[in-house]
Amino acid sequence: MVIRRTLQCDYNSDDFERFDDVSIVTGTDTSALQLSYRPPYDWPGMLAFLKTRELKGVEWITDSFYSRTVHLGEHKGWIKVTQAKHRNAVMLEFTHSLTPVLSVLLRRVRDLFDLNAQPDIITQLLSKDKVLAPLVYANPGMRVPGAFKGFEMGLRAILGQQVTVKAATTIAGRLIAVFGESFVTPYPELNRLTPTPALIAQATVDDLARHGILSARCKSIIALAQAEISGRLSLDSSTHRDPAAAIERLVELPGIGQWTAHYIAMRALRWPDAFPKGDIAVLNNLGGITAKQAEIMSQAWRPWRSYAVLHIWSIKKDAVKISVAALTNRERREVR
Repeated sequence: MVIRRTLQCDYNSDDFERFDDVSIVTGTDTSALQLSYRPPYDWPGMLAFLKTRELKGVEWITDSFYSRTVHLGEHKGWIKVTQAKHRNAVMLEFTHSLTPVLSVLLRRVRDLFDLNAQPDIITQLLSKDKVLAPLVYANPGMRVPGAFKGFEMGLRAILGQQVTVKAATTIAGRLIAVFGESFVTPYPELNRLTPTPALIAQATVDDLARHGILSARCKSIIALAQAEISGRLSLDSSTHRDPAAAIERLVELPGIGQWTAHYIAMRALRWPDAFPKGDIAVLNNLGGITAKQAEIMSQAWRPWRSYAVLHIWSIKKDAVKISVAALTNRERREVR
């Protein structure tokens, strides 16, 4: 049974806390659908990536499933995604409150888990490169984690600028606790909805900065929210057929550079050829090369550079790093 109710409470604009619309979804009124994918698929790797970036209250991720609260239009609920047994598919459990927006929900889940990827084609190209070949052979089922909501991803990307993943996740959790709508489900881990662009757009720099966010990033977050609600920018993969144009619009916003724009394009806009060439982990794992060298090297990985980035990120800290010095003389000249 699905129960919904609204509680009217006082709103304190100074503290920017809002609890006047609390939705409740309880019971076992859910359905499940099977969503197929082309094997192989690194399900543990996907969950591990998402777990380290888990949005407390909005997401609940374990080593066997992914779950989250959902707010699509006027419809609210929760989902749970597991890997199907003995099938090349994932199982999506969703509350019946989301049935009216099922087509949108399915697309977003497929985007989040990169279920439309063609690993055979991607592997065929990337394995031709001597730098990537051992990484690709070690994990041919690598996927590029997407985003369930584009604005949520954009917010997370800005918070991740020049800080660790753990630090960005902690700050994101603080914002969700204050700006996210309270939401009651059968699971105590799922208790908030993602902050809406409309609410963030009303915030001031001080409203955000008090939660440990640098002033420059506060301005970026507010500008992103305002661009989203004005229609000047939509971080929805279904609305962008020209990722380059979307990147141009992103970098026009204060504090958003090429790294942030390409990271958003990679995950929210589902652009398989996005390449944040200045990413410090990419440069370090490739042996301490420059962004210019990385850009030149990456030309051989097109149009699947997003997948190349995930493979490069997967290089362990204690592993032997790829180095330009290990390449042939001709290759060293080319990357210079």
